[in-house]
Amino acid sequence: MFWKFDLHSSSHIDTLLEREDVTLKELMDEEDVLQECKAQNRKLIDFLLKLECLEDLVSFIIEEPPQDMDEQIRYKYPNISCELLTSDVSQINDRLGEEESLLMKLYSFLLNESPLNPLLASFFSKVLSILISRKPEEIVDFLKKKHDFVDLIIKHIGTSAIMDLLLRLLTCIEPPQPRQEVLNWLNEERIIQRLVEIVHPSQDEDRHSNASQSLCEIIRLSRDQMLQVQNSSEPDPLLASLEKQEIIEQLLSNIFHKEKNESAIVSAIQILLTLLETRRQTFEGHIEICPPGMSNSKYSVNKSVLEAIKARLSSFHELLLEPPKKSVMKTTWGVLDPPVGNTRLNVIRLISSLLQTNTSSVNQELIELNSIGDMFFKYTWNNFLHTQVEICIALILANPLESMENGTITDQDSTGDNLLLKHLFLKCQLIERILEAWEMNEKKQAEGGRRYGYMGHLTRIANCIVHSTDKGPNSTQVQQLIKELPEEVRERWETFCTNSLGETNKRNTVDLVTTCHIHSSSDDEIDFKETGFSQDSSLQQAFSDYQMQQMTSNFIDQFGFNDEKFKSTQPTPKMPPTQSDLSSVLNTLMPYGERERMGVLPENRVDTDSRKNSCFGM
Repeated sequence: MFWKFDLHSSSHIDTLLEREDVTLKELMDEEDVLQECKAQNRKLIDFLLKLECLEDLVSFIIEEPPQDMDEQIRYKYPNISCELLTSDVSQINDRLGEEESLLMKLYSFLLNESPLNPLLASFFSKVLSILISRKPEEIVDFLKKKHDFVDLIIKHIGTSAIMDLLLRLLTCIEPPQPRQEVLNWLNEERIIQRLVEIVHPSQDEDRHSNASQSLCEIIRLSRDQMLQVQNSSEPDPLLASLEKQEIIEQLLSNIFHKEKNESAIVSAIQILLTLLETRRQTFEGHIEICPPGMSNSKYSVNKSVLEAIKARLSSFHELLLEPPKKSVMKTTWGVLDPPVGNTRLNVIRLISSLLQTNTSSVNQELIELNSIGDMFFKYTWNNFLHTQVEICIALILANPLESMENGTITDQDSTGDNLLLKHLFLKCQLIERILEAWEMNEKKQAEGGRRYGYMGHLTRIANCIVHSTDKGPNSTQVQQLIKELPEEVRERWETFCTNSLGETNKRNTVDLVTTCHIHSSSDDEIDFKETGFSQDSSLQQAFSDYQMQQMTSNFIDQFGFNDEKFKSTQPTPKMPPTQSDLSSVLNTLMPYGERERMGVLPENRVDTDSRKNSCFGM
């Protein structure tokens, strides 16, 4: 019986703990130390709770391992120490969070010079983060007493783990009142202003990126919290500071600094893009981007942000024309001189976000930007650029005719027409550009050249115009603008929509896989269906000869079953032929021409016609 045997295997850790001279390293060398700790092994927990053991665990995390150690085991003890301290054992959390000497020792890691060891920084951040989530009041009080905490966070913001720690401080504290106190404390320490100062050409790229990401996450976290707790009496001080006019002006001055540092420009634009995001609550706390035209003040973009950006749109236009200098890029299809670059791509993303706000005064300024369309056709293979241009055109076509600002309609002319639409069709000559690019592509392909990389996006733009003409919110004006085109252009467009575009759409809607029925493995009856072999007499004779042949030893060797364990005194049964066996025999007995005529092909030859008709033929 099973209960007669003791199947419980005691851990070797228990045996070690019975020794009075056992050391922490000896326990950490055991493979199951983490498992035993998480399983609340009482002897092990009591040992780890000793002050000297906790001090050693913290020391492993914050002190650089000896350089002469083997690289494979150099970070073994720091890693195990981090896992033990973050195993979420309440006794360890309580002792570590309440013992100020241990917190001081842990905090001393921030006093090191930059750059911090990224691996040790991740261990430090993980331990302090779980303490913040489990002992928020004690840890926040401890950090507030350290007047240099925010200074050290700013100093080491180039280390990603320290950036994560800052964000953990904002997300791990769930009760509203303690969280508001943390926000007020960080705001008093001018955390927003100091992060914005880092996004400057004089700083390193890592600091640019992490400071920008921190500010973007602060914006999103603050807005999400405001949506989920809509009855909060106190506004989010960090978000309010970020949306101030002077902060936006500082970001813009960093973008248009005479040094033109691409890393600083892109990082600052990322912050502006996040500020332009409009978000709303959908269901069960889920958040989604708000569509254009949402008028509720809680969901709209802050006007100070829009006004500050609008005043510098001409500078953004110059940045499109003269981005930071980039070296010539050689590609497989040609030379880019200059490449599009991350700067111009992010400027166009900013324009796309501004169009989404559908603000009349901003739309008036955007009419002056004419370089986007030229870039679309110049950079044939940059699909990131093509996507943003497509979004811009789709937004112009989809935005409502009327956009109210201060009670008046300001983005329409005296006839009530949408100025952006008129600019798109008449000044930018969108229809003519589409027709010219399409004809150039067909001519190039007819000469054996490669299809242009923007043709897929051009097809989508053309379809968007057709849809807007028929069913869009601006269908009346779009139809009128097309009627105002020269007669020759209008006829070409109508022919294009009927022929070239229609054929392309039809080709794009063809299923890549034919809808043939595929039986599952549970359809056992399929094994019993008769195979439709040819009824030719020579084929039947070959099959009959195959059935009549004896299972000789040579035949067995051929199929790989010549093994001692298969030998038996019993007579060998005659096995039914498989389809592969039959193909092999037929390939041997019949001439190739006869096999091809009868539809029997060798296994290594692909029948292209049957492949085209197969379920996966393309």
